[in-house]
Amino acid sequence: MSNRSSVLRVENVTMQFGGVVAVDNLSLEINEGEIVSLIGPNGAGKTTAFNVITGVYAPTNGAVYYKDQLILENHPQGKMRNIYAGKNGDLYHRALEQTPDRITKLGMARTFQNIRLFKTQTVFENVLIAMHMRRTSNLFTATFHLNYKEEAAMRGKALALLREVGLEAHRDALCTSLPYGLQRRLEIARALSTDPSMLLLDEPAAGMNPQETEDLSGFIREIKDRFGLTVLLIEHDM
Repeated sequence: MSNRSSVLRVENVTMQFGGVVAVDNLSLEINEGEIVSLIGPNGAGKTTAFNVITGVYAPTNGAVYYKDQLILENHPQGKMRNIYAGKNGDLYHRALEQTPDRITKLGMARTFQNIRLFKTQTVFENVLIAMHMRRTSNLFTATFHLNYKEEAAMRGKALALLREVGLEAHRDALCTSLPYGLQRRLEIARALSTDPSMLLLDEPAAGMNPQETEDLSGFIREIKDRFGLTVLLIEHDM
């Protein structure tokens, strides 16, 4: 039995949109340092599960724990509770929701199936913008540019991160000018800039050729070890 601590625990999560059940009673647990894949065909609800875990959607039922901290929970009331809560149908818990930005601050970062870079910004700017999540400046210091040390530290950290992921040579390039595989790498670098301990990757190899996919697989393993990450990724292609 592994003695590694639990990083993510999903318990009996259901996500329903009207009459459509997109995620049905999903449970999983991921321990520190693991790479786990959520595999299934298109339309199976994988991205919806990611959206629940990261706070984009409030679950219809179930609970999500991050490092043993309850971050999302909902158990319905009334006639629906026995359907979703099963043997615990007599219990009711007030819905608990965390917004995506708060979940990111807890240490969970994600990428998206469709690349969502800041298209008018450079490679360097894409990483720097994402770092605002960890800023300590308040409105006053930001308005009057008083926190020079923090700004300088962030810029240095952004450059160091680009160096570590092999994108330093492209720092001043418009992000959309990069080859597709490097755009994927940049999106992962941007997620890393928030100092996560867990990385969620939504079909990171989508649209890649076999060589790009192989390179990306090695890159994911490399950053997992280098940054001490736990990784959950979605794939539909074994």
